[in-house]
Amino acid sequence: KGPNMNMPPCATLTICGMRLRITYSNLLKRSRRVGILILRYLKILIIWAKMKIILLGPPGAGKGTIAKLLAERRNLKHISKGDLLRQAVANGTDLGLKAKSFMDSGKLVPDDLIIGMIEAKLKKEKINDFEFDGFPRTIAQADSLAKISSIDKVINLTDSDEVIVQRLSGRRTCRKCGAIFHVKNMPPKKAGFCDQCKAELFQREDDKEEAIRERLKVYKKQTSPLIDYYKKKKLLVEINAELRAEVVLENVLKSLVGV
Repeated sequence: KGPNMNMPPCATLTICGMRLRITYSNLLKRSRRVGILILRYLKILIIWAKMKIILLGPPGAGKGTIAKLLAERRNLKHISKGDLLRQAVANGTDLGLKAKSFMDSGKLVPDDLIIGMIEAKLKKEKINDFEFDGFPRTIAQADSLAKISSIDKVINLTDSDEVIVQRLSGRRTCRKCGAIFHVKNMPPKKAGFCDQCKAELFQREDDKEEAIRERLKVYKKQTSPLIDYYKKKKLLVEINAELRAEVVLENVLKSLVGV
């Protein structure tokens, strides 16, 4: 109907938190552009409706923070190997009891048990949209994962060794309540003591520079083949993780829709 038929001057369409403003004049003069724009946003909606993501990144790159923010922003189920193991052991499942026997003897839990836990969780909870945090770590694990689920995108968070060493070596942990501080980025009100319970802060062994550099060395050796593996499949996107978490998140979201 025309503007003389009590038409509102404009309308606003909101999809996935994004506002699309459509005016009557645009609808008349630029109907093709508006139509294309609507289709583009509908495509984004479909893509985001079911998204299966893997998050990779060295220790200290902020993978856990981004995983949490991304899960909240896009309503994704966050799945990590550590959480799966702890939950399976706590629930006393057959896979959990088998995994516990390896853990108690100081051995690594075999890949087939981890994959079994993932498959059981996806089927039981009917999960169609998820993000894997820190898994897979090897090509063998990636091959096994591919047999039970497709993957839409692999996000590799990149960070320089020096930034990671500075970030992790500055962490201080409360001996009593476990609160975490940073000597530069988030210092306690009183040096060496927790703001919450006033107990002493300490530096964990794995937060010391020598240990951090060794962890980075092991990570690169283990994960480099996996990065090449997903590059060849054209699933890998690299995101600079040295920026603020909010900026990193926005860059990740853009990569998911190819813009």
